[in-house]
Amino acid sequence: MKEINLFREKLQQHLQWNRARLAFVSMFLIALMRVKTVNLAEIATGFSGYAKVESHYKRLQRFFRDFEVDYEKIALMVVKVMQIPEPWVISIDRTDWEFGKTVFNVLTLGIVHYGIAFPLVWMMLDKKGNSNTRERCELCNRFLEIFGDRKIDFLSADREFVGEDWLDYLLCEPCNRFRIRIRKNTLLNDGQKKLRADICFQDLQVGQSKVLSKPRKVWNHWLRIAAMRLDDGDLLIVATTHDPDTAIADYAKRWAIETLFGCFKTRGFCLESTHLQDPERLSKLIALLTLALCWAFSSGLWLAQLNPLKPKKHGRLPKSIFRLGFDFLRHIIFDLHLNSQAFFNSIKFLSCT
Repeated sequence: MKEINLFREKLQQHLQWNRARLAFVSMFLIALMRVKTVNLAEIATGFSGYAKVESHYKRLQRFFRDFEVDYEKIALMVVKVMQIPEPWVISIDRTDWEFGKTVFNVLTLGIVHYGIAFPLVWMMLDKKGNSNTRERCELCNRFLEIFGDRKIDFLSADREFVGEDWLDYLLCEPCNRFRIRIRKNTLLNDGQKKLRADICFQDLQVGQSKVLSKPRKVWNHWLRIAAMRLDDGDLLIVATTHDPDTAIADYAKRWAIETLFGCFKTRGFCLESTHLQDPERLSKLIALLTLALCWAFSSGLWLAQLNPLKPKKHGRLPKSIFRLGFDFLRHIIFDLHLNSQAFFNSIKFLSCT
């Protein structure tokens, strides 16, 4: 099929895998768009050709069992095809779910671009609950091994990512600037006394924000602290190393990684429907989903440029860029022969030129 051959050629420019393997990845991505789930039994039904569904299923099993994915090349491809400009905003978080007695817990680092965090490195945690400092540092070190020469604006993270050892890591050379939300019961030391963070901001009304005039010692480090009273009355309190006046607005970019998890899961590829339990196999699946995400998102950007989306009365777009591209790909893929030109346009993002 000429569509598979063209797709394979585009992937070859970045991944340098053998032709058979790239043809398989091309068919996998197309089948994934058809069936809208990562369940391998369902994906097998979405493969084209004369082979039986059982044969496609065994081929899927062989890939996830035997093939070694070069994750560095995947990360470099994402940055290149999505044309992510520097300096980068890093968002780090976990997503987890359960299937029977199996717990899936994935720690992910992504780069924020167009309101979504494109994943570059991730780690399968063999436990429930929060990550620890060692795991976070290992993930960041893997990122720096690939992209250590890139300019980073700041790292954004939620209340899980706190603690003295973690801040020691972020503030060592080279220093990583950050916007990290802290818990309202965190003790802030002004050098004379300690107060809970929520006490320091108890005067804030809904919608109001404030920056403490002087740094506070938190987990043995002097940091700037800003806060805002949310609509539900809760406090959003952010610790940072720089420019505290923009800390609250900057922290909002952290939500991009939640958008990513939504695309991977219920709003997109239904990641939680996977039956893969081996950590390495699940990691390979996330690598393929990352390619699918780039394909759908790039297609959505292209469509939005051709026909800009008009915001509704509440100010939000009727569809996200991802959903626009995802729906478009699913439509044209159901009959590639009739939509070959649209398909060719959709994979232009893979070109190195």
